Amino acid sequence: MNFGFTEEQELLRSEVRKFLDDNCPLEEVRKISESPEGFSREVWKQIAELGWLGLTVPEEHGGADLGWVDLVVILEEAGRTLFPSPLISTTLAAAAIRESGSAEQQARWLPRIADGSAIGTLALLEADDIQGAEGIRLRATEDATLLDGEKLFVCDAGAADLFVVALRSGDGPMDLRLAVVERGAEGVASEDLPGIDLTKRLGRVRFDGVRLAPEDLLGGGGHAGAVTTRLQDLGAVAVAAEMVGAAEAALQLTVGYSQERVQFGQPIGTFQGVKHPLAEMYVDIESFRSLVYYAAWCLDEGHEDAALAASRAKAYASEALARIGIDAIQLHGGIGYTWEYDAQLYLKRAKWARPMFGDADYHYERVASLGGL
Repeated sequence: MNFGFTEEQELLRSEVRKFLDDNCPLEEVRKISESPEGFSREVWKQIAELGWLGLTVPEEHGGADLGWVDLVVILEEAGRTLFPSPLISTTLAAAAIRESGSAEQQARWLPRIADGSAIGTLALLEADDIQGAEGIRLRATEDATLLDGEKLFVCDAGAADLFVVALRSGDGPMDLRLAVVERGAEGVASEDLPGIDLTKRLGRVRFDGVRLAPEDLLGGGGHAGAVTTRLQDLGAVAVAAEMVGAAEAALQLTVGYSQERVQFGQPIGTFQGVKHPLAEMYVDIESFRSLVYYAAWCLDEGHEDAALAASRAKAYASEALARIGIDAIQLHGGIGYTWEYDAQLYLKRAKWARPMFGDADYHYERVASLGGL
């Protein structure tokens, strides 16, 4: 197995980093994240033109038809700058439509996603925040034409044009359906809710007598259950990939500060009490980076270890980034938690990312279960 990236992937990384450094440095991230929408429509249009939104979309629908390893390259750089955008949400919605939708359904929605004219998101979780099929209780009527209820913890709910909604079609554990509901449909209402990380928006979507046409339902019931599980694995790996970039940036920021801050006549980076935590941060990053890369490869290849690899990556990333965020604050001293300094932004990202698509406890238990324990 080749554990390195290809020349094309490294070129992609270089171009993504240059674009984000030029168009979305942290100063701009702060401004964008405080805006009502929480992202820049202008930058969204630009990344659509660059092909980021269609990276995993088939060529016949305007995409590049690449894989999740390629997507990881973009998401790492997005995490490094704390790039505020519905990129992950839209990519996951496209994955759901690609894997469950008919040819007609793909032709209806995927081109709009690839060209940036439609923002998508997944609506999976409900009030109890239980991951997996057992947490999906929203039901349509028996003929699956009328939808009443709500979904919570929906990423980019306030900005999304398309909601891929998981709903229950029966009492069996995997009796699920996926439906695409458009924002403009009668009875649909969505809103963002207050959150700790302004660069990432979470919200609520309500369905009040929303009528579902047959062409709005994706795939079959049994297939939908398997796809829902896969979507959660894809989401876990996507979030973990952004966590790699965020962790690296937090480490670089803290190393830079330790070289500039002078105490007792020398930079604090020369003291063991500072060097050791920085070294531990580096080891953590390299460890869960490898887990993320392997998980993305497994998802692309349909490997039997895909679910296990996704849980390993997300579990380690959830714990490691939280530690790194706390250590970055502590090594900055009293100023680390203040609004003016950027260290607190990475801790907030860690707090947002930890529960997304399952926290460390959930994924460690899943690793044990999948491992036969």
